[in-house]
Amino acid sequence: MRHPRQALRTTAVGAACAALLAVTSLGPALATPQRGPSAVAAQAGSANVRFTDIPGSGGITLKGNVFTPRDADGSRRYPVIVLPTSWAMPQLEYIVQAKQLADSGYVVVSYTSRGFWLSGGKIETAGPPDIADASKVIDWALAHTHADPARIGMGGISYGAGISLLASGFDKRIKAVVAMSGWADLIEAIYGDRTQHRQAAELLGGLGALTGRPGEELQGILKDFLGSNLAKEKEMLAWGAKRSPATYLKEINAGGAAVMLGNAWGDTVFPPDQYAKFFERLTGPKRLELRPGDHATAEGTGLFGLPNDVWTNAHRWFDHHLKGAANGIDREQPVQLKSRTGGGYESYPDWAAVERTRRTLPLEGGRSIRAGVDSGANGGTALLSNVLDQFLKLPPMVSVPLLPRTFAAVWQSDRYDAVQRVRGSARLHTTLTSDKESGTVVAYLYDVGPLGVGKLVSHAPYTFHDKTPGRPFTVDLKLLATSYDVPAGHRLALVVDTVDPLYIEHNPAGARLGFSSPKEDPSALSIPVRD
Repeated sequence: MRHPRQALRTTAVGAACAALLAVTSLGPALATPQRGPSAVAAQAGSANVRFTDIPGSGGITLKGNVFTPRDADGSRRYPVIVLPTSWAMPQLEYIVQAKQLADSGYVVVSYTSRGFWLSGGKIETAGPPDIADASKVIDWALAHTHADPARIGMGGISYGAGISLLASGFDKRIKAVVAMSGWADLIEAIYGDRTQHRQAAELLGGLGALTGRPGEELQGILKDFLGSNLAKEKEMLAWGAKRSPATYLKEINAGGAAVMLGNAWGDTVFPPDQYAKFFERLTGPKRLELRPGDHATAEGTGLFGLPNDVWTNAHRWFDHHLKGAANGIDREQPVQLKSRTGGGYESYPDWAAVERTRRTLPLEGGRSIRAGVDSGANGGTALLSNVLDQFLKLPPMVSVPLLPRTFAAVWQSDRYDAVQRVRGSARLHTTLTSDKESGTVVAYLYDVGPLGVGKLVSHAPYTFHDKTPGRPFTVDLKLLATSYDVPAGHRLALVVDTVDPLYIEHNPAGARLGFSSPKEDPSALSIPVRD
């Protein structure tokens, strides 16, 4: 008799399969409505699909599906795209996009990543077995479909993006990659400046336990990470580095795959800064697109066949680099940004050009705060706040005049006479003194209107350990990259407190923190702006 949990997964997959197959048929029609005989003809010429078992590495079985062009008769080869699923998602995730790609002349193979749903093995978190799986799926596609071995692409969202990037460093057959809402540096993404991203880790851990079989290593890492076990910090860092594409940058560049990276400004799982840094170090054909939204929300509507810029450009990227299509994507500037406050895309030749112009906000005077109490300033809620910002232009807000100065240090600019187009990462430089050896601070940048209501522009946490109580030390902190227009007549405010629900804080009870601006090393906030 099957285990109840396995039976539950089987039932869930069956229900989801029926629903998504319906969406597959209706999705393109929703995106581009058709009527009359031409619509019937278009559907008659659509791709073939079959669900199949695919051998993975180590003898496990991966659950997958294959879409092939309707006219595939063995007389020709087609470029192939491999799509590993996102964390906690079944093999049906890309079914609409896979059909559209197959209709345009691709063989598309999607599979449920090992350890999730009905695929075998345990969750390895993009470890070596996952990378080996990707190559095994390519082997299978070349042996069992009309795939062209000279035209192989990989792509995916989130977990599928990370696996695709990693695989391109180990399998030189991969010629093009589209990595959406993924990571390049796992440590920087969820443990930047030694601060655990609590909500992101709890979300991933919970979904993994619900939809898959976490391996012992992952369970141990999550326990130590969320439990703030600093004795295991080196092991956690090594575990993360092993699973970071940035670790294998030399191999990825040597392979020469054309890499397109897409992310959202407010991604609370994999913030965009580590993508931008990785993009700058790529030497092959490359593209970076950043838009409003949170984790996977920028490309999410495309999974249902609705018009979506991310997927449109993903198709163009594959078409150019796997089919040789002269669609102009190679002639566009490689950095494409869309502001959170509206407007079209802005183009840049590289990431350095985004942040080339900076203005300084002096942080004059001392500030002293008590730690361990949430002042009311915070980065919002994972997967919720930035979706409200994306669709309704409602970022996390706070009344800056009402912030309790006992628990929050506040500095404000004068009112600006002209729009301030913030682009990139603001940088905080200050001198901090703590009466404890450990602590956490969170810096927030707000757009403050005439009534004192601040809309969150950016933020970042910072944690310190092993400091001498009472001895000042320098803090240099990069706030998360963003694109935000501050209206004329508004101010910018920097707020620093010690507690944010997004993160684990390390403030001992009763701790006090002081911020100063020595004459020989003045404190300041450097703000990147577009003239």
